[in-house]
Amino acid sequence: QVQLVESGGGLVQAGGSLRLACAASGSISSINSMAWYRGAPGKQRELVAVIFSGDSTNFADSVKGRFTISRDNAKNTVWLQMNSLKPEDTAVYYCKVVAIAGWRLYEHGYWGQGTQVTVSS
Repeated sequence: QVQLVESGGGLVQAGGSLRLACAASGSISSINSMAWYRGAPGKQRELVAVIFSGDSTNFADSVKGRFTISRDNAKNTVWLQMNSLKPEDTAVYYCKVVAIAGWRLYEHGYWGQGTQVTVSS
């Protein structure tokens, strides 16, 4: 019903920048929120940033002032701009979209496959 394709992960030195992208496709009626989560070995998956349909945003305290999130509703795409990266930002980053799609007449969460971000010290 909804396919999410993530891109932009990779290896970067501390202090560097990366930009992640997530494009949603399929039989989408509407998208409410688009978000990025991250998961590292031994740690619970955590919310990094979320942007809602009205463009309001929320960020984890650990990334405030360094990361920004934006979306293009016409392209069903969300971006995460990550600046001043730190080794502790190393994780697999997952895109999550909450949307009404396919046969569902209610909102449902869809996850991407994840993209690795590694920050070296």
